[in-house]
Amino acid sequence: MEKKIILISKGSTFMVSAITSNLEEAGYEVLPALPQIEDLSEKKDQVDMIVFYLGDYIEEIPETLAYLKELVLEERKLLFIIGSNDEFFEFDRKVPDQIDTSRFLRPLNVRDLIEKLNDVIEVNSDDDRKKSIMIVDDDVMFLKLMKEWLSGPYRVTMANSGMRAITYLANNTPDLILLDYEMPVTNGPQVLQMIRDEATTNAIPVMFLTGKSDRESVLKVVGLKPDGYLLKSMTRDELLQQIRAFFEEQKMKRLQ
Repeated sequence: MEKKIILISKGSTFMVSAITSNLEEAGYEVLPALPQIEDLSEKKDQVDMIVFYLGDYIEEIPETLAYLKELVLEERKLLFIIGSNDEFFEFDRKVPDQIDTSRFLRPLNVRDLIEKLNDVIEVNSDDDRKKSIMIVDDDVMFLKLMKEWLSGPYRVTMANSGMRAITYLANNTPDLILLDYEMPVTNGPQVLQMIRDEATTNAIPVMFLTGKSDRESVLKVVGLKPDGYLLKSMTRDELLQQIRAFFEEQKMKRLQ
């Protein structure tokens, strides 16, 4: 993600000039924009992040606010807003869905804004790399199928037993573990417990793989508090969709 932002404001006040100057000193390219659809539309494709300096003009720009909401929800732009409590209230009244990543109360400490922008860039840079997934299952044919399905968008590692997985995790940290619930010798719940008991592995997300979809079985799986569960009967598209949604949710949590 580039260090480039749109800074929306109505006119150039002393504070807006100070924000621009500080951002440029921190290595950001700032594209000033009026709170107008035409101005935002012209510049939106150049940036991923938008900083909105609110003012008492919010009531006058309902169409612009609707367009801004569209940029955030449909084009995945990240929005940061600066304002007073009254302005935040008015903004929330006009845009009921919370679409901003962060908000900053005036008087603003620009350093706080810059630190947040830097954090967001770091999170997105990490997200740009190819995620690694470890699949743990005693069914070799199922392992091969899963690797075939996932190897395009992800780096895939396989283990055909719980202990092999634990051995691998001693020196490796995948972004996600897909763990068979029912395995001989060391089953899924036991492996999950070992992962959670170790400081070096307890933060790794684990999703159970289960062949049972009845309510009792699902409740038993969920009761162990994994980061999710996947049915083995899923199609390839359903599996990829669930995993993409999981990583997107993880990303949003880090951004918040």
